[in-house]
Amino acid sequence: MKDGLPLYLAGSVLVLALLIKAPALRRGWDQPLMRAVCALLVVGCLLTFLAPPPSLAAVNRLTGVANFAAPLVYGVLTAFSGASIVLILHWAGGPAARLRRATWVTVGVFGAVTVLIVAFFVLGDARVERLRDLDTYYANTPWLREMIVSYLLAHTVGSAALSLLSLKWMLRVDPALRPLRTGLALLTLGGVLDLGYLVAKWVAVGARWAGRDWDGLSTYVAPPLASAAALLVGAGFIVPMVGGSAAWRDFSQYRRLRPLWKALRGFAHLGVATVPLTWWSPVGIRLIHRESAIDDGLLALASWFDPAVRTAAYGAALRQGMTEAGASVVADAAMLAAACRARAAADRSGTPCAGSAEPAPYRLDGQPLAALAREFRGSPIVDAARRGLPVG
Repeated sequence: MKDGLPLYLAGSVLVLALLIKAPALRRGWDQPLMRAVCALLVVGCLLTFLAPPPSLAAVNRLTGVANFAAPLVYGVLTAFSGASIVLILHWAGGPAARLRRATWVTVGVFGAVTVLIVAFFVLGDARVERLRDLDTYYANTPWLREMIVSYLLAHTVGSAALSLLSLKWMLRVDPALRPLRTGLALLTLGGVLDLGYLVAKWVAVGARWAGRDWDGLSTYVAPPLASAAALLVGAGFIVPMVGGSAAWRDFSQYRRLRPLWKALRGFAHLGVATVPLTWWSPVGIRLIHRESAIDDGLLALASWFDPAVRTAAYGAALRQGMTEAGASVVADAAMLAAACRARAAADRSGTPCAGSAEPAPYRLDGQPLAALAREFRGSPIVDAARRGLPVG
């Protein structure tokens, strides 16, 4: 088990991705993209759990055929390469007819290579079990040589296509779609590492053809590269799934609002009852709870808002080169920080409310809470207002 721990870990990542995507797969099974995702994840899980040496030995022992696991793993690896290309093609989108044609061509080519791998193994003579160096040990054996070349060629094409398509799409995708861009970056890096694995394999096998012994490249250099590539590719597919989900968006918003919530939760009206949260409360409920606490705090501070602080902060932000919209957010955050300081000082001394008779709108000109929280935490102008220093 220890020999294959990195690959088993990569397989667990893919299983997690499959579990996360299962509801969407069930609802959208009629969509080609969903079917491509399912095929890739299932084949990837099979590959990462079959490839480690302990699994290879178990398959050989159960079937009673020496090296039976070799064509099985090579066939699954070829199927994974084809499924990766199909998924990337559907992921990037395009005319339905062209996607359908490209899918069938990819499935046909990689399916034919899988059949050839099995046929070459049947024709060859692989009586000696090799769990870690089969590629170099049988590099000059008739038919097995062709089997090894077939899987390496198919895997090289699949890995190169995955890397190039991921990189091309990453450079084209909207920067605002950060989970997707991160996933594509991980896929690209995983593909590059996989190409490094293939280079080590090709060089080691080529050295055998030339009568040299560079088996260490295949036995010791290639496996860690393959394990790292599998982890990155698995993460590359799981990040957009999780990052684009409603739960992840709620969690991101929940985390971004923490500075405002921490500053305002103590100013909520005493008469407002809040629903207690349990440790198992979903993030969506927690987000609503946090937004409500912030709204209550803003209402409680409305009469403490000082328009003079806002005007001074707005001018300071404009002088720093901010846009009018950005300066407006900074100004509102500064006015809020000053109100928090003034209200806290009044509460400590028992001074009655000294705010204006007409309270400002508690939404602070309708600023998005996330933007307000960002400036409330990180703006030097807001920090000056929080400490009672001049902001102009």
